[in-house]
Amino acid sequence: MSDTRSHKTLSGGLAGDERRRYMRALLTDLRALEKMLADDVFERGILRIGAEQEMFLVDGAYQPAPAALPMLERLGTTHFTTELAQFNLEVNADPQPLAGHGIAQLEAQLEALYAKVQEAAESLGVEPVLTGILPTITKGDLKLENMVPNPRYQTLNRVLGELRGEPYDVSIRGLDEVTLKHDSIMVESCNASFQMHIQVPEPDRFAHWYNVAQLVSAPVLAVSTNSPTLLGKRLWAETRIALFPQSCDIRVAGKHPRERPSRVSFGSRWAAGSVLDLFKENIARFRALVGVEEGENALFALSRGRIPELKALRLHNGTIYPWNRACYGISPDSGKPHLRIELRALPAGPTIPDEIAGGAFWLGLMLELVHTVGNVASRLEFERAAANFDAAARDGLGARMTWLDGEEVLAQPFVLDKLLPLAEAGLARGGVDPADAKRYLGIIDTRVRSMRTGSRWIVHSLGEMRDRGSPGERLSALVAAMIARQKSGRVVADWERARLDEGSTKKITSRKVSQYMTTDFLTVEPDDPVELVAELMTWERLRYVPVEDASGRLMGLVTTRAVLRHFAELAKHGIPRASSRSEPPPAAAGSSPAIPRAPSTSSVLGSTPVSEIMRRELVTVTPEHSTLDAIALMRRHRIGCLPVLADGAIVGMITEEDFMGIAAELLEEKMGVVDAPLEHPRARRGR
Repeated sequence: MSDTRSHKTLSGGLAGDERRRYMRALLTDLRALEKMLADDVFERGILRIGAEQEMFLVDGAYQPAPAALPMLERLGTTHFTTELAQFNLEVNADPQPLAGHGIAQLEAQLEALYAKVQEAAESLGVEPVLTGILPTITKGDLKLENMVPNPRYQTLNRVLGELRGEPYDVSIRGLDEVTLKHDSIMVESCNASFQMHIQVPEPDRFAHWYNVAQLVSAPVLAVSTNSPTLLGKRLWAETRIALFPQSCDIRVAGKHPRERPSRVSFGSRWAAGSVLDLFKENIARFRALVGVEEGENALFALSRGRIPELKALRLHNGTIYPWNRACYGISPDSGKPHLRIELRALPAGPTIPDEIAGGAFWLGLMLELVHTVGNVASRLEFERAAANFDAAARDGLGARMTWLDGEEVLAQPFVLDKLLPLAEAGLARGGVDPADAKRYLGIIDTRVRSMRTGSRWIVHSLGEMRDRGSPGERLSALVAAMIARQKSGRVVADWERARLDEGSTKKITSRKVSQYMTTDFLTVEPDDPVELVAELMTWERLRYVPVEDASGRLMGLVTTRAVLRHFAELAKHGIPRASSRSEPPPAAAGSSPAIPRAPSTSSVLGSTPVSEIMRRELVTVTPEHSTLDAIALMRRHRIGCLPVLADGAIVGMITEEDFMGIAAELLEEKMGVVDAPLEHPRARRGR
């Protein structure tokens, strides 16, 4: 979540003397930065690049695997670190000079480090996967037990929660819609990014470089989208852009409108002045959440000829998450301070070459436009730049944007016709090897011409698997296909779509109920009439209907058998069936038996509530239950249905029919694969 891992932070929230000490250190760092800028001590004329690669870890069933800590035991901490959740991992590449083969060297190091991750993961029975939002992640995975046991994360979670005072709300609408509440910042762990850095060679013109970075963020994001789903729902082309701000937003709506920025945002205006003004605005607008142990006074260090680390300032900066972030650092080779811009908007994946190509596109645009566009603020309203960014996140290559001087453009042709040539010129200006530039921009060109971004591959793959398998099986197949394609070395524009059979695994014991449960189901309330549940069963051919209260808590279950018994009792008392209704159609094979039509309301003096016939003592499971445990429960209790609960609310239903595929696999393990006959024996005898 931040770049402050090297600092030893205080484990408690900031209050009293501790808060005042930290704020004094923060202001001292700011004054030291101001003096360094005035004295021109920053490294100049150097173009370096760097990258941070986040990823997910999944188990044999392609579900999130909380294995980060044992992974680090095998990998060590050089280049590798944790993220917020134990199913996330981060790789940090070394800075590289941009000129020559710098971009290719960055790719080569990331590939080598990722290979080490794959090797360590294999020894633990897990797999890494590069994707912006893991398709198989569920709300149950976002529990606090899966947070990395780091005092800083725990303090951030507690302090942010106290400031908000109520659960976090997430609401995103795309093709589908997700609306949920969560009581911790763990929703942020749904996001994995590829963060690119560029060292600014002109510290005194940092604001101009930063504004150009803001300007080009939208088209760079449009060509790089890879996060179209969350909790199985199809949302934005890059859903992370909508999710991250909501996952840690401490603002709560009040009675009166008040403009308060989110800690995750595109910003509120073009940068002006120097980098100092960006840091000042952050201090003014965002309260300090955690502190750092006192170290050497930054101004004192300067007076002794040493470059200060500015620990307090960097820590505060690391708890604010603009999509383009200004960063301070010290170059290890020269020992001089430097300034850089961190692009945080790009998702992880689909492959490392895809990511590096997106980064090269960004670098090329930056290097060309900082020298050719002049004053960005005079040529485009900031609000339009922010709208461009949101449009790119929503619609990817189909986004409509407003460019400099009010030019209205469509992302795909604009990238091909204008921006790729600009990026090529910028990479040449930066001294990038021509063959490397051609390769990376060629990846972007092919991707944009074919419209095959990672997000489109995911959405189209899900479309082809529609109506086959359960939603969980389709999502597992998607992750399995991602891993297989990533290992093939091909970029996403060359990927064939995912197939349902790719999600099959021999590790049946590691599969979860969430992979098979149905999340689209009908319910009734306890006070509803039995006639309603009877009609629902007939209309939808249902055998089981859950009963929930108005808040979604499970109260009981109605079965076809209970409804049949109810109408049989009515018949005993001479209450006729409604003659005005037609007979229901015969039940299809494997579906529920036909339910007798409910008596007409005129023939029943008092309608029976569902609560009188529902089963109250229920066997239930959670989405995290293993499938074999669920099957064992069904056999032990001789039931054909299990409601799936999370925090007392019903979130899914699973029936014996949902497990038929597993039964077939278990049978094959015992007896071997049995091929279906080519022709039915009776048909052959009848000829």
